[in-house]
Amino acid sequence: MGDTGSLGIGGAIAGLAVMTHTEILLLAIGGIFVLEALSVLIQVVSFQAFRKRVFMMAPIHHHFELKGWSETKIILRFWIIAAVGAAIGFVIYQHSIK
Repeated sequence: MGDTGSLGIGGAIAGLAVMTHTEILLLAIGGIFVLEALSVLIQVVSFQAFRKRVFMMAPIHHHFELKGWSETKIILRFWIIAAVGAAIGFVIYQHSIK
């Protein structure tokens, strides 16, 4: 898909979250993307402030690759995290409707 398509889809999802007032749920539903972005932020701030790296490489999936995890293992773990985040977001949304 590339950057252009993924940025467009991400913008559309964010726009829908703003229109439906579910911005906070977007953090839970898109938890893996938040985790990836936060890992980059933590790495940059840590390196600029303390000249030390928290991760071997950011984003965090590259850190796990350098630790020796296979791509399949990383992908499956990230799918599990994404599914749990989506389930949490769905449950929170269902409780907010009532």
